Amino acid sequence: MNGEYMKKIKYNLPVNLKLLFIIVEAARKVVQILFFAIFGLALWSLPAVPIALPILFSSGLPFRTIEEALSLMQEMIYESIFPWLPLASIIIFGVLTGRLLCGWICPLGFIQDVLMLGKKGSAAVSYKTHKSFTATKYLILGIILLISISLSLSQISAQGAIYRTYFGVFAQAPFTALSPSDTLFSILPRLLIDVYFVPIYELISPLLIVRLIILIAVLALAIYIPRAWCRYLCPQGALLALVSRFSLLGLRREPVKCIKARCHICEDVCPMKVPLLSLDWEKITDPECIYCLRCVTSCPTKAVKPKFP
Repeated sequence: MNGEYMKKIKYNLPVNLKLLFIIVEAARKVVQILFFAIFGLALWSLPAVPIALPILFSSGLPFRTIEEALSLMQEMIYESIFPWLPLASIIIFGVLTGRLLCGWICPLGFIQDVLMLGKKGSAAVSYKTHKSFTATKYLILGIILLISISLSLSQISAQGAIYRTYFGVFAQAPFTALSPSDTLFSILPRLLIDVYFVPIYELISPLLIVRLIILIAVLALAIYIPRAWCRYLCPQGALLALVSRFSLLGLRREPVKCIKARCHICEDVCPMKVPLLSLDWEKITDPECIYCLRCVTSCPTKAVKPKFP
């Protein structure tokens, strides 16, 4: 690929395309901010609704209007209740919109986007390395479900109580106990309030230190790699990804308009590193796609468009 040609296309896009890109990005930020506020509006007496969304917010926040699907799933499995509500949410949203909620609604996704604002570049990750690390989130999801299901089954035996005691705070919701979103949106605000009434050394615990290390690592990684948490580590994203390959919402790349031999802008701007040019052009439902639409608004030939169904 001609590097000079790439620069010419990438940095000298028509004014209408630049404007479209700005408008869509601004709209996405507005939607993210609105939902971020709505999810915590129980603080202002907005009633909670009986719905679990496949996003990462905080199940430990007392003033919230919705529940996290993954957190609720862990708790229901622990209590030996079939997790029909979170599973239904994941399947419905996954089949209808894929991982769109990750790109437009998820609060932790919004925080990662904010950290990337104003950055002109990011750490280069080869596609081979990227592909290898995307499996990590499925491994994390598998460990979470293994712990939750085994703890649920342990109730059958007399040793179950000992088994649950052994896991301590990790028993009821192993992921939530270390979740960076729970730390950011619930633990830290409570810590800042409590520090006015209790000496700081009484609030510090090994678990809190581990939580803070994980949160700092996730946020630091997001500064250098766009949506690093969503790409490689998010078990909630992994659940949605399993269903999103069957999504009614997708992308379509017009092969006649696409000049992929000389232009890789759609792949360059993708925060999730989706290999658009290597996928079936008729309908793209890649499990990593979060439908941020940057590929659509950046294509100089308007070859990429949303498709539903």
